[in-house]
Amino acid sequence: MGLLQGKVALITGASRGIGKAVALRFAAEGADIAFTDIKVAGTVSELEALGVKVRAYEADASDFAATEEVVAKIHAEFGRIDILVNNAGITRDGLMLRMSEASWDAVLTVNLKSAFNYIHAVCPIMSQQRGGNIISMSSVVGMAGNAGQCNYSASKAGLIGLTKSIAKEMGPRGVRANCIAPGFIISEMTDKLPEETRKALAKSIPLRRGGSVDEVAGVALFLASELSSYVSGQVISVCGAMNC
Repeated sequence: MGLLQGKVALITGASRGIGKAVALRFAAEGADIAFTDIKVAGTVSELEALGVKVRAYEADASDFAATEEVVAKIHAEFGRIDILVNNAGITRDGLMLRMSEASWDAVLTVNLKSAFNYIHAVCPIMSQQRGGNIISMSSVVGMAGNAGQCNYSASKAGLIGLTKSIAKEMGPRGVRANCIAPGFIISEMTDKLPEETRKALAKSIPLRRGGSVDEVAGVALFLASELSSYVSGQVISVCGAMNC
């Protein structure tokens, strides 16, 4: 029996990177998986190979109406939703002096509003179930800020405030809510950084390396399972002491 046997997990932005690693880890522990992304090709077969039920939905997480529709379909297909992982996210980096309104709006919409959309859609379901688990991917820059990432930092800080509020609102109905704050994680997103920047970042971290998506997925599993049954409203950094 896996740690998530019998559970249904909904994961946004799960076709690659951290989201995909979380989906694979959850499936390996017995969870049935519903996931969304702009493009979903390729991931379904990998998850099905682990012997669980899998459904993929091409959807824009920042679209409120589309989110309500997708969550209704998932609930009808699976009968329940036990775990929500808000992972969808983008970057549009730039200094404030040169940042466009479009770059600000895009990041806040995808990174923060999408989490609101999915939480808003699953809360009635989890409330009726008298139980559920909401995990949102924040970032160390949401806790400490970062030059050139005002929009990204604001969106990730917003996730922390949203999570803590939901933990207090939904706790009486048996729903837990927590954040994960990754640091420098080696993924498709960070691969876009110049090599010298990646080396400098790794050197600045006390563990002297970037983290892996699997290491983030391990923390997500802890938060999604009964191993963390009395943990709610918290932010767990996965950063190699980068932000301790």
